[in-house]
Amino acid sequence: MLRFGLVGGVNTGTFYGCYLALHGWLPYYPAYVVAFVVSMVGSFFLNTYFTYRTRPSWRKFLLFPLTNLTNFVVTSVGVFVLVEWGGVGERVAPLVAAVGAIPVTYVLSRRILLAEGGVGAPGGRLR
Repeated sequence: MLRFGLVGGVNTGTFYGCYLALHGWLPYYPAYVVAFVVSMVGSFFLNTYFTYRTRPSWRKFLLFPLTNLTNFVVTSVGVFVLVEWGGVGERVAPLVAAVGAIPVTYVLSRRILLAEGGVGAPGGRLR
């Protein structure tokens, strides 16, 4: 889980750095989309090699965006619930929801990236 958190920090920095660099010559939304895709690809390889110590595959690469979609859904629902029903401030709610989404994202990414028998998977072995 610690490695997952470190990769998340690097991923956030990569996203924001790319966004700022691209926003100098692209409108904000295209810069956001390109930075998001670049950071997601980087996150895939960092999580594959560093977090879960497994080999990448096209199948894993194509399934990996589901972790980001899941994170988005969980944090979006979390923000709504925290603000509307929990009375949490609008500025704090996204941070609380993001922290709450970490375990869900971790479990999903682990399931996707270790699906083919990587280290830590049932029956997995170091290749």
